Amino acid sequence: MILTDTHTHLYLKEFTADIDTVVSNALDKGVKYFMLPNIDSSTVDDMNALCKAYPDNMFPMIGLHPTSVSDRYHKELQMVLRELETNKYYAVGEVGIDLYWDKSYEKEQNFCFRYQIELAREFKLPLVIHTRSSFDSALDIIEETYTDGLTGVFHCFGGTWEEAMRIRDLGFKFGIGGVVTFKNSGLDKVVDHLELEEMLLETDAPYLTPVPHRGQRNESAYISIIAEKIAHLKGVSVEEVARITTQNAKDLFKF
Repeated sequence: MILTDTHTHLYLKEFTADIDTVVSNALDKGVKYFMLPNIDSSTVDDMNALCKAYPDNMFPMIGLHPTSVSDRYHKELQMVLRELETNKYYAVGEVGIDLYWDKSYEKEQNFCFRYQIELAREFKLPLVIHTRSSFDSALDIIEETYTDGLTGVFHCFGGTWEEAMRIRDLGFKFGIGGVVTFKNSGLDKVVDHLELEEMLLETDAPYLTPVPHRGQRNESAYISIIAEKIAHLKGVSVEEVARITTQNAKDLFKF
């Protein structure tokens, strides 16, 4: 059984003390591939260093996270372009709009999102999209700028069936993480109507830890818990979930 964690921040300080153990634990659980989304210029070096340490397992993305958008966003976007021109990346991400913490840079977030959509188009890479308290505005931008060939995943999907239908119409994937194990999230009912071929598995480690470890640091080994939950919802084996979702990840990210 081969599992893929399509969204994990294993390069962050939360893992500095025991990263090799964290990776070993994940490998023991069948997690062979790890997609690493970038946050901003402060994380690029650590992310790429981890990918170099595990070249057969870890694959980097490049992008400017919406919560890192500030008055120096032009320099950050220049960094993203420079990295795309000089290094190998498997997606533009994570990018999007986040209005949960701070709305003061909403206009700049919109600009950065649109700019990075164009980078994904130019470099023929998928988008990894973050939305929080912003689903409609982010999806409106994707629908407005969509052209054939634009692909990606809505990371940490936790929306309604109506929102899922809009994503499905674009042909984008659904990133399903620990929220599907939360008792009152309602995501289980939406996942029940999705096809396995539409899903990617992700942890968003160290965040959004699944039950029964909720409240602790998340890690990539827990992708197996998410796979088990989806297998239960869909009435199939965990091996089938692993096989299809890993193939989905390979098709999208081309690793």
